[in-house]
Amino acid sequence: MQLEPRAQTLLKALVERYIADGQPVGSRALSKISGLDLSPATIRNIMADLEEMGYVASPHTSAGRIPTPRGYRLFVDTLLTVQHLDEHAAAAQNMRLGTQQPQKIIANAAQMLSSLSQFAGVVQSPRRESVFQQIEFLRLSEKRILLVIVDPRGDVQNRLLLTEVDYTPSQLIQSANYLNQNYAGLSFDEVRLRLAGELAQLRDDMGRLMQVAVEAGSEAMAEGDDMIISGERNLLSVSDLSSNMSSLRQMFDMFEQKTGLMQLLDVSSKAGGVQIFIGGESKLVPMDEMSVVTAPYEVNGRIVGTLGVIGPTRMAYERVIPIVDITAKLLSNALSQS
Repeated sequence: MQLEPRAQTLLKALVERYIADGQPVGSRALSKISGLDLSPATIRNIMADLEEMGYVASPHTSAGRIPTPRGYRLFVDTLLTVQHLDEHAAAAQNMRLGTQQPQKIIANAAQMLSSLSQFAGVVQSPRRESVFQQIEFLRLSEKRILLVIVDPRGDVQNRLLLTEVDYTPSQLIQSANYLNQNYAGLSFDEVRLRLAGELAQLRDDMGRLMQVAVEAGSEAMAEGDDMIISGERNLLSVSDLSSNMSSLRQMFDMFEQKTGLMQLLDVSSKAGGVQIFIGGESKLVPMDEMSVVTAPYEVNGRIVGTLGVIGPTRMAYERVIPIVDITAKLLSNALSQS
């Protein structure tokens, strides 16, 4: 619903004041800070309309009003004036990332997000492609085989296979050669589909070994997806998030289990650009009092992960958005050059 200009101005003033001091905002205060030449009665009527539309709410303890998640959403989508990090600040942050090992660069980016925002920073590690360049089988002992997977970047993953058959070294070499000659450069999902139609032509024992290897390889590659979180303790000093034990439990369950947070980051990477998830409106953030600002990052022009800031719904979005945006760009540059 499109708000009339006076209502937009009052809502913007209310959200900015509430973000600044965390106290419900009354009509008298709005008449002073909004810059509008309106009577207190007119302001009260407009605020009553905003409350009826679900943009603001009245706490029981005060005559003032606070923004709802819907009010925050309208604010960030249409009323927000985003600040810009100056070139000197951006250059300083770029130096902090450095040109080290990719995992160290990612950890530095999470720390940067946390220190700049004073909330929690999160970076999803680059998603590993489920593609292999070479496979080897090493016989460790009877019915115990080490599966060695080399991906196109040269990274190595190992997986222990427990088999029902005691394969000979020559059988292991033959199976590895078959997979490498026919399927190198494909994803494990593609190999699984192709193998299903070709197993009839293979000896039963060898076919079973290849099936087990493909399943284990797919699992090994998936284990590369992870995230680094920095600054969780900052959120303990945010009263909106730590005011009761239930909120604290929800917050740290999210950090411990990571599944919901990883899902949110995956959704963000598909949308592109800076995304803002406010309270429970997204169905992905577990608490009404929490917001997550995210942006995807790239390596050599391809989106490989997402980073973001986790903080209270009552955060200074105009400051956090450019922090997330510039960190995503700096991380993309650093990883593309590493």
